[in-house]
Amino acid sequence: MSPLIVNGRTEKEILKACLKGDRQAQKDMFHLYAEKMMAVCLRYARNHQEAEDMLQDGFIKVFTNMHNFEHAGSFEGWIRRIVVNTAIKYTQKKSFTHEDNSLDYVEDHIDPEALSMLTEAELIKLISELPEGYKVVFNLYAIEGYSHREISELLNIDESTSRSQLLKARRLLQSKVQKLYIVAV
Repeated sequence: MSPLIVNGRTEKEILKACLKGDRQAQKDMFHLYAEKMMAVCLRYARNHQEAEDMLQDGFIKVFTNMHNFEHAGSFEGWIRRIVVNTAIKYTQKKSFTHEDNSLDYVEDHIDPEALSMLTEAELIKLISELPEGYKVVFNLYAIEGYSHREISELLNIDESTSRSQLLKARRLLQSKVQKLYIVAV
């Protein structure tokens, strides 16, 4: 894998320059990862503006704490963790603890043909329409790969609540996908 290069500098060179306070290097680092991290923020946010706020707050934390990066894993992974944690804190401020549990769910499995018809953008849109608590748990578990124990610690909820929210999120997504498929056919 070739190193990431922006304006003739590798990620490692940009990181060193950022640590010295080089503004152009900070700008280059932002441009190197902003698009990927915006995609992360969009999965947690209610709208594009909220995602931009999360992204900005996340990168402020990245630049403030860059000296703590220990080179144990990828720098992108380190940034991603900060952005995810920032998004979680942001959504916690919105207080989503009282989710509507009275939704009607389709218990059937999703037709594989229905899934193949969905674009990535459509799937992201469906996820973004989930109630806040469901969306956060679904993103952390299904996309970010956190365990229910880690989610419970991050969100300060019981593991059983994490499992329940994930189950409800999946059922609601199944229902939405089925409805889209029925309309498309």
